[in-house]
Amino acid sequence: QVQLVESGGGLVQAGGSLRLSCAASGSIYSINDMGWYRQAPGNQRELVATITAGSSTNYRDSVKGRFTISRDNAKNTVSLQMNSLKAEDTAVYYCYAIVLTAGFRRLEVWGQGTLVTVSS
Repeated sequence: QVQLVESGGGLVQAGGSLRLSCAASGSIYSINDMGWYRQAPGNQRELVATITAGSSTNYRDSVKGRFTISRDNAKNTVSLQMNSLKAEDTAVYYCYAIVLTAGFRRLEVWGQGTLVTVSS
């Protein structure tokens, strides 16, 4: 099995910064795309940022210029540096990864979520 464990959420004032991290572990052969989604109360889960194995990135428009996604392929980790946070960034943030297991099964794996609260 493969699991993702997130860390780094918390409470921050508007304009502040937080860094989220996510580590994948288990029976992993390789990881393709990794990324972050978020879900605010009453809203659907939405894409925040993605990064390919070759480090090509994609961001939702509202976080461009403020958030930076990065990954360490050797450590099977992905991070999200969030700067200039706004109240509307408040949500539960979920890490995800497209994993090829050691048995060559393709899995979409999700973390448990970490809460980010931005106070205005």
